[in-house]
Order: sequence, then C-alpha cells, then structure tokens
Amino acid sequence: HNKMGRRPARCYRQSKGKPYPKSRYCRGVPDPKIRIYDAGMKRADVDFFPCCVHLASWEKENVTCEALEAARVAANKYMVKNAGKEAFHLRVRVHPFHVLRINKMLSCAGADRLQTGMRGAFGKPTDTCARVQIGQVLMSIRCKDNHEAVAEEALRRAKFKFPGRQKIIKSNNWGFTPYKREDFLIWRKEGRLINDGAHAKLLTHKGALSKRDACEIFERPAKICGIPNHAQ
Repeated sequence: HNKMGRRPARCYRQSKGKPYPKSRYCRGVPDPKIRIYDAGMKRADVDFFPCCVHLASWEKENVTCEALEAARVAANKYMVKNAGKEAFHLRVRVHPFHVLRINKMLSCAGADRLQTGMRGAFGKPTDTCARVQIGQVLMSIRCKDNHEAVAEEALRRAKFKFPGRQKIIKSNNWGFTPYKREDFLIWRKEGRLINDGAHAKLLTHKGALSKRDACEIFERPAKICGIPNHAQ
C-alpha cells in the first residue's frame, strides 16, 4: 500500500470544470479539515457587536478545507489574545463542498505491469475545497467598535493562509445583518426589528394584523424597491 503525500494546493487552485459535490454517486469522500465555522461569542445578541469586518477573495479560485481551517485558527488565536474570547464573533462564510480527485499512480517496484497510465484516468476523491468567486466573502468578524483594528489585523494574518489575493473590507452594515448602521438604528427606534440571533428580522407594513402586537403594526413599508423608507 503506497501512501502518497498530500499534493500542494497549487495543483488544485484553478476552478476548472463543473462542481463535483459529495453525493450518492461520489462516495468515499474524506471529511473536510474544517469542522467549526463559528468562533468566539457566537451566541451574542445582534445589538452586542455593531462593527463588522470582512475578508473577501479577489480571485476566482479553489480554496482548500486545510486553508480555511488554518485561517480560522490564525484569526481566532489573534482575536482571543488581543480582544478576549468574549469580545468577538468570527464566522467562516464559505464551505468546502467541491471534491478534489487524484489519479493515483503506483510508483513502487514491479508496478509497471499493473500501471494503466492514462487509461481510466478519472481519479479518486482525496480532498475538498470551496469554489470562490471574485469579491466573495471568505470570513467575517463582528465586534465592538473599539476592537475594529484588532479584527482587521486578525484577518490580515488569516490572509497568509490563503492562495491568491484577498481584500479586507470594513462593512457599513450593522454586524452580520444586511442593514446599514444608520438604518438599523432608526428601525430599532421605530420597533421594526425583531432580534433573531446574530441577525434581525425587519417588520414591514404587510401581514395579518391579528398575528401582530399593537407595537408591531406599521402603516409605511420599511423599504420601497429595496431603498429604506424612513419617516420624514
């Protein structure tokens, strides 16, 4: 049994061909190295961490599960050391669903009679990776405003674990929500937001009145064509 070493990620960096996920046809896929996608205070309420920083990929490529795990460990370690383990929530935003294959060649003595070369060259599963687009967010950290610089440095250190180029982006939104910070505060004052873990649900003027409390009934829509509609 010839156990080959792990191939370097440069062999699998390009996103070529179709996605090849684990399925009932593609069996025997090894477990991805990354098992934990959330670190820090993941149960913190949405109001607790207003600041959010993203690490976005600036290339279309494959990112292996090993790279994701190494980046998560590096960012988490820096945040815990410099901000405290209760002072942030880190989330890995991509999952390695694409299966990588290897066409194993026997390289021991006497293998020349068994070797098939390029006959039946469809390989066996070896590893998993995430297919990443340009501008896609790889990791996000939400924290208090005073730890923004620490979060940026943690993501800068995580960049060294990935191939290709990445950008660190300071979000204009409140935490992990899709709402701008100023809109979030106005809607919070109006009572339009219902906390839902790390997110918040936005109440609009539609829906059955019988299912709502008096404080949850509004005459104006929260957004018109996706643009926030605040009272003048």
